[in-house]
Amino acid sequence: MRFVRIKSHSSNQIESTNPPLPNEQNAELSTELVMNEKMLRETFQECSDIVFRPICNNPKVLLIYTDGLIDTKTLDIVVLTPILFNGTPGELNGVPISGQIIQEQLVAISQIQTVSTVKDVTDGILKANIALLVDGENMAIIADLKGFEKRAVEEPAAEVSIRGPRDGFTETLRINTSLIRRRIRSPKLKMESITVGQVSQTDIVIVYIDGIVSNPILKEVRKRIDRIQIDGILESGFIEEFIEDATWSPFPQIQNTERPDIVCASLLEGKIAIIVDNTPFALILPMTFWTGLQAVEDYYERSIYTTFVRFVRYSLLNIALLLPSLYVALSTFHQQLIPTNLLISIASSREGVPFPTFVETLLMEFMFEGLREAGIRMPKAVGSAVSIVGALVIGQAAVQAGIVSAPVVIVVATTGIASFAIPRYNFGTAYRLLRFPMLILAGMLGLYGIISGVFLMIIHLLSLRSFGVPYMSPVVPLMTQGLKDVFIRAPRWSMNQRPSLFSGVNKRRIPEGQQPSPKRGRDGK
Repeated sequence: MRFVRIKSHSSNQIESTNPPLPNEQNAELSTELVMNEKMLRETFQECSDIVFRPICNNPKVLLIYTDGLIDTKTLDIVVLTPILFNGTPGELNGVPISGQIIQEQLVAISQIQTVSTVKDVTDGILKANIALLVDGENMAIIADLKGFEKRAVEEPAAEVSIRGPRDGFTETLRINTSLIRRRIRSPKLKMESITVGQVSQTDIVIVYIDGIVSNPILKEVRKRIDRIQIDGILESGFIEEFIEDATWSPFPQIQNTERPDIVCASLLEGKIAIIVDNTPFALILPMTFWTGLQAVEDYYERSIYTTFVRFVRYSLLNIALLLPSLYVALSTFHQQLIPTNLLISIASSREGVPFPTFVETLLMEFMFEGLREAGIRMPKAVGSAVSIVGALVIGQAAVQAGIVSAPVVIVVATTGIASFAIPRYNFGTAYRLLRFPMLILAGMLGLYGIISGVFLMIIHLLSLRSFGVPYMSPVVPLMTQGLKDVFIRAPRWSMNQRPSLFSGVNKRRIPEGQQPSPKRGRDGK
C-alpha cells in the first residue's frame, strides 16, 4: 500500500513516502515496447477499465484505451482493420510498419498527436483518447476517438423562457463550446483551455471576445484560476467558490446559467464565461446586482412590455424581503399606522392564538421554506403536489387549530409568491436568507429595526465588488448610459454602447453614425 502526504496547504507538490516510480518523474518513453508497457501497467495497476490490446508482432504494436470512453466500432474500422489487413502483416506496400506509417497512412482519425513521456500518454488515455505504441520507437500516437454516452441538447430546466432559443448546455465540454461558436462566428471569440484538479484533471475553458473584454479583468480571472489547488473539480460551483470576491456575502458575485444565448449576450457586453467539463452550468463574470433581476425574455420582447414587467418584478422583490417584517413591526409596535377597520380584523383573527405575532410569523416562514425544500428534493412527479397540498393542509389546519392567525398565512403565502418572481435562483436565495434577520430586527425594534437592516444591506451592497467592478454599477457609481438597462429596458437601437466598467477598447455595439433614428414615417424612412 502506498501512502501520500501533502506537504502544506500552499504547496503544489505531493510527497510520497515510497520511492517514486519512473512514470511519476515524467519519464521519457523507451524504444523498447516491453519497458513502456511495464511502466504503463504499473501506472494503471488495478484499473480494470484500461484495455491493453496487442495488434501485431512484426513490429510489435500496442493499443491502450479506456473501456467505455471509446467508440469501439469506429476503433475496429479505422484503426484495427487497416493495421491488421492492409498489405502483408507488418508491412504496407512492402514498407515495414512504423509509427509514422500508422499516423500518416493507416489510422483515419482527424485529431492525432505524438507524445514522448509516460505522463502525456497517461493523460491522453484518461481523456478518452487511444494510445498506439510501436516497438523500436520512443514516442506514442494519441488519437481522439471519444465515444462515451452523453446527454442530448435539451431545453434548460432551471431557466425556462417563453420566447427565445430552446437549447441548453450539457455535461460535455465541446458540445457547450460549439453552442457558443454557432452564435458568435468570429475569430475574435477566444477559448483558452486549462486543466484544474490534481486528481480529477478537469478541463475548463475561459471564453471571451478579444477587443471587447477588459484585459485587466481577464488577467485577474487567469490569476485566480491558476491559484486553485484542490484534488478535484466536480462542478462549476467549485470554481465559483475559489474565485469569488466575498465568500461570506449572501449575494452571488458570479452568475451561473444553462443557456448559451445568455453567455453569448454577456460576452458581447465584455464579460467572461467559464465553461467546466461535466456540468451544464457556465459561470459569467463580473456580475452586478441588476444582473440578478434580469430575465432572458427581457431582451426578446418589446421594450415597453419589458419595462412594465421590470417594475412589477422590483415591487415583488421588496415584498419578498420586507412584507413579513412590516407586518410584525406594525402589528406589534406601530398599531396606530394600521387603519382602524383592518386593525380590528387582525385583532379578532388573533383571538385565541397562543404565540406572539413574531413567533407565529417566524414559525410559518420556517415551515414554508421547509415545504419548498421538500418539493425540490422529491421526485418531480410528486414534488409539486406535495408542496402545494402540504401548504394548503398545514395552513388551513393551523388556522382552525388556533396556532396561527389567518393574516399571517396570507402574508407568508404572498411573500413566497413574490420570491418566485426573482429570475435567478441563487439571487433569490440571498433574499430568502435576509428575510429572517429582517424579521428578527422587526420583532425587536419595529420599524427602526427594519430601517437599520435596510441601511446595513445597502452599505454592504455598495462595498461589494465583483472582480473589481462595483456591485451596484451603473447606479453607484452613476453612469447615465448604463441606466438604459437597469430600471427600464430601452429600445434596442438606443443601447448603442457596452457597459464601460467591464468592456475593453471596443465599447460600441452600433458603430457611430449608424444608429437609426427613433422617428420614422409610415414608409419606414
